[in-house]
Amino acid sequence: MAQTIPLSGYLAISAALFAMGTLGVLIRRNPLIIFMSVELMLNAANLAFVAFARSFGVLTGQIFVFFVMTVSAAEVAVGLALIIIIFRNKHSIDVDLMNSLKG
Repeated sequence: MAQTIPLSGYLAISAALFAMGTLGVLIRRNPLIIFMSVELMLNAANLAFVAFARSFGVLTGQIFVFFVMTVSAAEVAVGLALIIIIFRNKHSIDVDLMNSLKG
């Protein structure tokens, strides 16, 4: 006898993950931790998309998840490249020192 988890359970986990990601972005100063927190927020949104898609019996949630994963992969690639360039120029990756875009 298989028990199913209700939609509210998935949404509660999604909300908790999103809140943890938000706190990570707001509190932490390390850019790598900030990027991981943003990824956690995107994965929380993905969980909500899949939960709603499963609940309503449609595939649009999985399609949105595919696009969100594609965008997050591009975001990580660009973000890590920016971190490497900033580290080469300033010899530090402290977020407080990155307040201007001029060289």
